[in-house]
Amino acid sequence: MYFEEVKTILIDVLALGESGQHLSEDSPLLGSLPELDSMAVVSLIGALEERFGIAIDDDDISASTFATLGTLAAFVAQKQAE
Repeated sequence: MYFEEVKTILIDVLALGESGQHLSEDSPLLGSLPELDSMAVVSLIGALEERFGIAIDDDDISASTFATLGTLAAFVAQKQAE
């Protein structure tokens, strides 16, 4: 459920277009997508907070959260459950 929505938000925020459609749960994010710089991470977090009605604290964010698209979707699911 969360994967497709998180993927759509990621594609929109990073303006990946058609190339973003090929992303899977195992697709690496940080260090693999040049578009995902520090400013893009901030924008992505804001978009996720707005869409899912969650609050993401600075302490919640780690490299492992953004390791893959799957880990990011799992993080959002966990935050929704809190």
